[in-house]
Amino acid sequence: MPDASGLRRLLVSHEVSVLSPNIRTMRRFFMVGRRRLSYLDFGGPGRPLLALHGHYNEASAFAPLAAALTPRWRVIALDQRGHGESDRARSYERDEYVADVAAFHRHLRVGPVAVLGHSLGGVNAYQFAARHADKVSALIVEDIGAVVDCDWSFTTRLPGVTPSREALVAALGTTAPYLECSFRQTAQGWGFSFDIADTVASQKALNGDHWNDWISVSCPTLLVHGTRSNELAADHAKDMVARCADRVRLAELPAGHVVHHDVPAQFADAVTVFLSEPC
Repeated sequence: MPDASGLRRLLVSHEVSVLSPNIRTMRRFFMVGRRRLSYLDFGGPGRPLLALHGHYNEASAFAPLAAALTPRWRVIALDQRGHGESDRARSYERDEYVADVAAFHRHLRVGPVAVLGHSLGGVNAYQFAARHADKVSALIVEDIGAVVDCDWSFTTRLPGVTPSREALVAALGTTAPYLECSFRQTAQGWGFSFDIADTVASQKALNGDHWNDWISVSCPTLLVHGTRSNELAADHAKDMVARCADRVRLAELPAGHVVHHDVPAQFADAVTVFLSEPC
């Protein structure tokens, strides 16, 4: 555990550039027990929207969305445990991810707030909303189901350290644009800001039947489904809406699993329209 001066150094904030030149983005840190978690505050005068990324990504993945939503909404995105600039953890169980989101919310002192999550972050978001109803005013879940059957074979095929960024891009092929926000250079070469073994552990822990959490959410909810998704089937998405028709609406967009990446403008429009509707 760092001493007081070391802790201050760990928690120092600084301005960063993450593809949003028109907004002032600050990287900040806070402690959860002995672990340091990082987040990006994209700034602006708008109402806060907490954003939770999926596997292989980190907070900076939401930079285009933050730019599109400003000034009405101020996106604050967490680097979840084991991702980005946040510390790696000993385990990646469901309750631990949700506890991190609760600690993030307490740290920000924002009151009831809109929460958006993609994939891993989507399950974390709706489980947080189900278990902390007084803290979530609106929920946006991007392309993940109430039942998750994750295949981690892609993860185990990811390259380790490569000698250059170009080599890493070549090894990833067409998937490179989806992971590039997590590229990192170290003394050993180019790799990722996440650990491959940690990601497999997280994916295994994500699998399961989460219907009880999904139907327990009480706030207005938008479920965004990519029509070419290999993660969320169309029938399952419609079932998720049908079981909670009084509060859930469905937005189907021409995209794969990472909707915010494939059709960023349409995704931002769907989020804007939903958040503009009276609760």
